[in-house]
Amino acid sequence: MNILAVIPARGGSKGIPRKNIRLLLSAPLISYCIQNALSSSFGIDVVVSTDDDEISRIADLYGATIVHRPDNLSGDSVTLDPVVHHATIEMEKTTSKHYDIVVTLQPTSPLLKTKTLDSAISYFIENNHDTVLSGINKPHLSWKERNGSMIPNYKERLNRQFLPKELLETGAFLISKREHIRKDSRFGPDVSVYEVPENESIDIDSPHDWWVAEKELSKKNILIRVEGYSEIGLGHIYRALLLADNLIEHNVRFVLSEQSDLGIKKIKASHYPYSIISDDSEIFDLIEDYNTNILIHDMLDTKMDYMKKCKSTGIRVVNFEDLGEGAQFADAVVNDLYEKKNNLDNHYWGSDYYCIRDEFHLAKPTDFREEVNEILVIFGGTDPCNLSKRLLDVVKSIGDQRIRYSFILGLGYKEKAKLMKDTEGKAQKIFFIQDVKNMAEYMANADIAISSQGRTMFELASMGVPTILLAQNERELHHEFGNLGNGFINLGLGSEVKNETIKQTLLWLINSSQIRKQMRDRMLKDDLKKGIFRVKNIILGTSVV
Repeated sequence: MNILAVIPARGGSKGIPRKNIRLLLSAPLISYCIQNALSSSFGIDVVVSTDDDEISRIADLYGATIVHRPDNLSGDSVTLDPVVHHATIEMEKTTSKHYDIVVTLQPTSPLLKTKTLDSAISYFIENNHDTVLSGINKPHLSWKERNGSMIPNYKERLNRQFLPKELLETGAFLISKREHIRKDSRFGPDVSVYEVPENESIDIDSPHDWWVAEKELSKKNILIRVEGYSEIGLGHIYRALLLADNLIEHNVRFVLSEQSDLGIKKIKASHYPYSIISDDSEIFDLIEDYNTNILIHDMLDTKMDYMKKCKSTGIRVVNFEDLGEGAQFADAVVNDLYEKKNNLDNHYWGSDYYCIRDEFHLAKPTDFREEVNEILVIFGGTDPCNLSKRLLDVVKSIGDQRIRYSFILGLGYKEKAKLMKDTEGKAQKIFFIQDVKNMAEYMANADIAISSQGRTMFELASMGVPTILLAQNERELHHEFGNLGNGFINLGLGSEVKNETIKQTLLWLINSSQIRKQMRDRMLKDDLKKGIFRVKNIILGTSVV
């Protein structure tokens, strides 16, 4: 079949002056439409109908044929029907072809993809329609005026997802059989609407539309490779979700290994798209399949060969908490839990780059109280060393019935039933809460916390809760933020600390209000709320403040 795409592009735009040739990001608006048509698998002839010399020059530069539009077809009130008819006649004279199909493409729809255009043409041909136009499904509860009164356009009020389909024309394309291209119409008797994705439906008619189009064209395709299982906990998963939430203007997809049972459950509940891989090599197929721009790793230390292969794909690679041999090959490495360990330009060290969760951005630090009423015990999503059990033994040995103890147990902690059994018949106020939805609420009520030396310590610092730290493993021991200068009493590796030491430290802190006040003040000296903005700039490769 001979297919012609006619792109009408008048020079006298009033809503946005010089709209058709104004640069949208780095290219003239009209170029998107031209390149879309020229890239079609149907071998489309592309013609721009215009009355403007500058539009002609740019259209020619991008490979379109030019048809000069006469004055009688260049006025504000002229519809597209005679313009498309004129361009078709002129092209048939020039090419000596008889076109079977004529497609009207609007330069004001720069987001339309070639894949969508080809799919619409295939739909048109396969169903033998006379005319197919582009539309978007926009079901809403709407009203209309009749005889001075407002009446509903619906029979019953339903949530939007249950409303019947309502397709609105987008103006991106109109496909017709050649015999229906006339001076006064481009429609045949058999008309259908082809639904286009919402992110391809913009029709630029105002500065706001232009802004939306720029945002859409600026979107990055981002893969976040992350792990979360009992041995390493869920800290990486929570950070990855926080990154995704703050990259909402981009297309984000998670990638997890089969081992990450807890992580998969958490990501699935978040409703983000995700893929599960059985081997690291599968990530390279996903990079290609999703036309990836940025790959983020939040999975501890990377290997050299793996990172070299990642970089060979030509995409931007950003790693978190990476002290491995592969870190040197990343575009950027964010090690917020460690102070500076090398002078590599691609590394960002320390708490300035800690990403605090949204709930802590909004939360007010806990008020200081002379008397201790509430103690929070929190050892992460899985507590692999079962430090919660150790602390329960300590609390029972203290025997103070005035203080409330809240044990926050993570999603992957398996010993809750045993802890509860150990407190049966005890008069102490001991409570166990699992899979907390708003951690800031519990921290805001705490006068003291006992925690592992992972990411939770930053959250406790932001809330000003004096904290005793017990590291779960050797790696946590190197998380330098957990020191007295930042308001923490660090007892070291939990497995090597005796229960009596924990007990005496806790009793001393309970009875030392001045020390707790000093610890709180040290915690609140740093503003941890700007880290996410710095990290977002690092990921996208923009300036870092």
